[in-house]
Amino acid sequence: MELSLENVTKSFGQKTAVADVSAVLKPGIYGLLGANGAGKTTLMRMVCDVLRPTRGRIAYNGVDVASMGEEYRAHLGYLPQDFGYYPDFTAMDFMLYMAALKGVPRRQARPRCAELLHEVGLGDHVKAKIRTFSGGMKQRLGIAQAVLNDPEVLVLDEPTAGLDPKERVRFRNLIAGFSRNKIVLLSTHIVSDVEYIADEVLLMKGGKFIMRGAPDVVVSSVAGKVWECRVPTQEAARMAAELCASNVHYASDGAAVVRVVSDEAPAEEARSVEPTLEDLYLYTFKEGR
Repeated sequence: MELSLENVTKSFGQKTAVADVSAVLKPGIYGLLGANGAGKTTLMRMVCDVLRPTRGRIAYNGVDVASMGEEYRAHLGYLPQDFGYYPDFTAMDFMLYMAALKGVPRRQARPRCAELLHEVGLGDHVKAKIRTFSGGMKQRLGIAQAVLNDPEVLVLDEPTAGLDPKERVRFRNLIAGFSRNKIVLLSTHIVSDVEYIADEVLLMKGGKFIMRGAPDVVVSSVAGKVWECRVPTQEAARMAAELCASNVHYASDGAAVVRVVSDEAPAEEARSVEPTLEDLYLYTFKEGR
């Protein structure tokens, strides 16, 4: 199983949203990171054949997805940022409706829907109307519909946006469970979601992949550039305003511990610390870079 992006470019008038992107994706979880406007959603919509590339092609097992039509979509699961639903549908009604759209045989549809609703923690809410659901419940319903047809390619665009930490952990675990033997492309601004579950990280900037690799490998690129120092609170405020500070912790004694991502030590008393994926993200997408 293989999904290949071959010099994929997408332009809207004079603006190029995705520029000459190439990659070969095999089964595993790929975390797509980038600032707003980096081209992530445009790329994912092309992977889902919602948009067609201006140039280049996307191929599934060597075949251009544009020529596969319904055959490709039968292998595809997609959860967009804001997935559509009918608020007066019950969870089961919605799942059965999506099963019909995805071509799941009628005899298999109801037991499959019931199984998935149970797996995402909605087994006690199958008869509840979607308009009564919390944001986390709607997102869980979204992942359930995305995997209804047991897709080989699963595309998730900002799936944990707006969820509280407990729901995010639950959602990450669901994605990890559903991802076995699948190509999963996951876009998010919440870096920790990628750090915990991604097999490979793809950093996107200006419509291009600027870095890719296993989380520990890409994080190692900012080794020696992450610092912590204990300073007076007034100095901490200045450092937070002028430098790329990833965290400021104010202590009760009038001092503060500041974590800074910088090519050079921000102060004489600064000590080098182990970097995280969030540090890499801040370093890569800080202003002026």
